[in-house]
Amino acid sequence: MKFLIPVDGSVLSLEAVRHVLKLAHAGLQTELLLANVQEPASLYEMVVAHDPDVIDEVSEGAAMHVLAPAVSLVETAGVSFEAVVARGDPGHALIELIERHACDAVVMGAHGKGMVRQALLGSVTMEMLHGAPVPVTLVKPSEDTALDSDFETEELAEDGPN
Repeated sequence: MKFLIPVDGSVLSLEAVRHVLKLAHAGLQTELLLANVQEPASLYEMVVAHDPDVIDEVSEGAAMHVLAPAVSLVETAGVSFEAVVARGDPGHALIELIERHACDAVVMGAHGKGMVRQALLGSVTMEMLHGAPVPVTLVKPSEDTALDSDFETEELAEDGPN
């Protein structure tokens, strides 16, 4: 079974990777498509960079940096995977990846926010739930992950601008 796992650098996207790795260790034949979507360059970035190749290199580097922890987890587990970088609107790009790579399902981290709030924000999660042509599994944060996220939020608040 081929799983698309969107990786955005959050602790929750790594929870989704761990979830699929548990399925693999339980005996499910799995193949992973780890995907990071980079938004298109802004007009300012295009004007300042002058060279579209520079923008592409920076975007690719940023994506590989975001994907690195997930790749490390999967390599350590010995599960077959491919890491890809897509560009554009995240929801549309992920749906295109599902079709292009013949994925059987999507597993992604969920922030655990209310459905109304997510719908109003136009989240990628909601777009995937409604638009993906395959089943979508949302992995909620574990208690440890929730505590880690709270700690990170507190650290950011303390380290913020003075």
